[in-house]
Amino acid sequence: MQIPADLLRSLKDTKGFNREAFLRVHESGEQVTSLRINPLKPLKDVPFSSLHPTSIPWSEFGYYLPERPSFTFDPLFHAGCYYVQEASSMFLEQAFRQSVKENSGLKVLDLSAAPGGKSTHILSLLPANSFLVSNEVIRSRANILKDNIIKWGHSNVMITNNDPADFTSLEGYFDVIVVDAPCSGSGLFRRDPDAIEEWSLQNIALCSQRQQRILADVWPALKENGLLIYSTCSYSKEEDEQIGAWIMKQFSATTCPINIDKFPGIIESGGGYRFWPDKIAGEGFYLAAFRKTEETGALDLKVKNWPEKAFNKEVSILSPWIKKEGLAFIKKENTVYGWPEPFRNDFSFLLNKLRVIYSGTIIGELVRDKMVPDHALALSQLVGPDVLRYDLNYQQAIQYLQRKELSLEIKDKGWQGVTYEEQLLGWINVLPNRINNYYPKELRILKDTPD
Repeated sequence: MQIPADLLRSLKDTKGFNREAFLRVHESGEQVTSLRINPLKPLKDVPFSSLHPTSIPWSEFGYYLPERPSFTFDPLFHAGCYYVQEASSMFLEQAFRQSVKENSGLKVLDLSAAPGGKSTHILSLLPANSFLVSNEVIRSRANILKDNIIKWGHSNVMITNNDPADFTSLEGYFDVIVVDAPCSGSGLFRRDPDAIEEWSLQNIALCSQRQQRILADVWPALKENGLLIYSTCSYSKEEDEQIGAWIMKQFSATTCPINIDKFPGIIESGGGYRFWPDKIAGEGFYLAAFRKTEETGALDLKVKNWPEKAFNKEVSILSPWIKKEGLAFIKKENTVYGWPEPFRNDFSFLLNKLRVIYSGTIIGELVRDKMVPDHALALSQLVGPDVLRYDLNYQQAIQYLQRKELSLEIKDKGWQGVTYEEQLLGWINVLPNRINNYYPKELRILKDTPD
């Protein structure tokens, strides 16, 4: 691996940089595999316990694996029981836990959210009666974000496809804004050697300008005393410490120090925190947190166009399928969404302001006084206790996830969930002479066997 000479020269005086150790870890070919479990879907043991996972120090939910297994052929991965995420980026958890003081009612924006690592992490960290707007600027990347959010199983989330400038008008609305900024990507060289070909000093300059523009666009949407968490996967000061200095100069803000005494190897630098791969088990990463000190105006949350609510008769059709308590039922044509009732006004308001591609949990589609359950319902925590379930063994679960025909001896007919190790994977419809597999085509496992 040939690290660009321009990068090495630019890092010469950067705090924590050790040229020899930096080159050695990149030339070693060593890869770090890590995952983060979903506390909403507890398991009897940590995934891949036979590999003897070890805890990631800065995350309650994070684990290192000594080798990379086939996640594709693990049904629990498809059930949303864990997310495969780079270990350094899980440091977001410390910024959140140490700097967010409110214990309920947070409104959080993840501005550049795809593929969903930070958004699913935030959902696991949110206090009671809080919700997340998970935004992705690039429409094609928003689809994988949607899939990962649905797998995680929360309903207190809205997925949007907006430019940062679209949030400018939401003055003082969010308590926390997370900006994992587009960057030159030098921190990913070890994991993605192709990123080396795209790296240049010119690209750093362009990224730095873009980062400033993004922050300037979204800053008005942060409320007074609100928290901005800024991060990159770049080693370059122009995208890290210098952006922090720019924030402090451009806006009324203070830095939020994060206690790293229990995390040796993380380097405090310029009010932020650096992760060097020769000092910690993870990739290159930078994170800094800022408190907004300027006064913001009060945003009028008046809703001009309310979404259509499901009628009582339609709700009665849904009732056998779901836990109704605390839910508002919203219709779009024949599709019914379940929104957390405390956020109905906020969700309705944002629906008028943003390009929303998903919200709450899709319950299902109403067809001739019956309901066809949606895949999102199966992966949520809303499925009622009386809904039939059939537990699959490993081979059957893989066949189901490949969307193949299933040969099962099932006494009860009709719609029911299929589970693996007590975790719902999706739906089947048992007919007198066959079983219809309703796992979504676009999510099916395409391979027959692991590599």
